[in-house]
Amino acid sequence: MLRLSATLAANDSQALRSGLVWRVFEEGAQADGTHKLVAQSEEAAPTLSLPDGAYIVHAAYGLAGVTRRVAIEGSNVSERIALNAGGLRLIDKLGDAQIPAQRLSISIYVPERGNAEAKLILANAKSDEMIGLPEGAYHVVSTLLDTGQGAQGGANQTNSVVTADLKVPAGKLIEATLRHRAATITLKLVKQPGGEALANTSFSVLTPGGDVIRELIGAFPSLVLAEGEYVAIARHEGKTFQGTFRVQSTKDADVEILMRDQPRSHANEDVPQ
Repeated sequence: MLRLSATLAANDSQALRSGLVWRVFEEGAQADGTHKLVAQSEEAAPTLSLPDGAYIVHAAYGLAGVTRRVAIEGSNVSERIALNAGGLRLIDKLGDAQIPAQRLSISIYVPERGNAEAKLILANAKSDEMIGLPEGAYHVVSTLLDTGQGAQGGANQTNSVVTADLKVPAGKLIEATLRHRAATITLKLVKQPGGEALANTSFSVLTPGGDVIRELIGAFPSLVLAEGEYVAIARHEGKTFQGTFRVQSTKDADVEILMRDQPRSHANEDVPQ
């Protein structure tokens, strides 16, 4: 009989109660060089009935894992494994509101000197979930997704990107809050302020430096933008109209591009420029 348990750190007296995956392999390799899997469990502290022999036990907690050789020789064996790992929970917010996980794309990297994104270790991290990681330094990149009108494949990445450099100590569960600053902007080409939006209009949204952020088509397409200054270009029936506008975090707004003047931005009828 083999009894297994795990702790985050060697000096941790509290055994982990969830999040573990145990796999037990025969020590001897098969003809193709692989080791036969003889037991697997997602219980925190499984008790496994195994015949006498030598085994390789692997404990996984998120991205942290430890392998241990265990021998059973006619008696019960208890094995407690220290993972030398910690737990990380990421909380993303827009203003005071927590952002749903489906509106985020989160990547975790192991940095090297001069390169924060040297090694990608997790490309689809979920916010508000505990992520098991080996002790060490990490670089987190959180991108806000636009899941509204015109989103392709369910979501478009926005230019609202928040990064953080974190250290995960062994034996600790830490929580980090990442704050996005963005808002939803609806574009309209109108003949006069407050007028009807013109259909069959194509829009380009650029940075003040001229980098294109998104291309949209429609009478009043919307997109999520990080806080800052932007240039909007509207094309309709062979004519081009242009203006600038400002995005304020959490202040969803309409941006009207007048066919003869600069665009006017408003949210709830009154948003400062």
